[in-house]
Amino acid sequence: MVTPLTNSNALQQITGTIALAGAGKMGGAMLTGWLAGGLDAGRVIVIDPQPSAEISALATKGVRLNPKDAGHVDTLVVAVKPQSFREAGAALKSLVVPSTLVVSIMAGTTIASLEEVCGGAVVRAMPNTPASIGRGITVAVAANKVSATQRATADALLRATGAVEWVDDEGLMDAVTAVSGSGPAYIFLLAEELARAGVEAGLPEELATKLARATVAGSGELLHRSDLPAATLRRNVTSPGGTTAAALEVLMANDGLRPLMIRAIAAATKRSKELAK
Repeated sequence: MVTPLTNSNALQQITGTIALAGAGKMGGAMLTGWLAGGLDAGRVIVIDPQPSAEISALATKGVRLNPKDAGHVDTLVVAVKPQSFREAGAALKSLVVPSTLVVSIMAGTTIASLEEVCGGAVVRAMPNTPASIGRGITVAVAANKVSATQRATADALLRATGAVEWVDDEGLMDAVTAVSGSGPAYIFLLAEELARAGVEAGLPEELATKLARATVAGSGELLHRSDLPAATLRRNVTSPGGTTAAALEVLMANDGLRPLMIRAIAAATKRSKELAK
């Protein structure tokens, strides 16, 4: 369990310097969430060889962009591409002392690898792309040496873009990556294929696309707001002998969506494990 920082605005309680390595889509979303949540921009260093115009503009708010000598930092958030980590790690290591909190959001990068390359007290986390609108969900696991205060700091930084769940077993992170990390792509594919099927059924493409997007987005919001299980919401839409029931007979058949999704999640989990090697 992680005890959140007690103030109504946890980000304002964070002390020391925070370095963000990698300000792409996910790193940039986190940075935006931190500043919107009240984190002092003067505490933040951004390290990115090719920052976007939006990130560069944050320098006017006090964020330090690519300083020549950043010195040691209290917290390092690593949001670079996993393939670039080994190369970038040497430069990042100069920022870290044993007491530095290192929070990684890189897929497939283990705590052991982070400790080897960067050092510090490591929290490994896996967010997802809805973080860009503050509706992400992140799963995190902390190394044994991470203190309660550091866990609370990591929780506040990660919670700026959505919900956070903590686990004790790092071995779960590959399946987490497969379900929630990669999961938005599956939902977008559902919208694509729902629209394509509508066209096959005779709808104009533009109308089919609008219907599919609105249906997926609206159903997701209903699921988000409801306390009912997904299965109950599904049954509430399904009249016996009706059109929905006819479609679900196909989707819930022995060769339907369930075995397909199991194979997809297994493939993504396997790939996550491969990336860790």
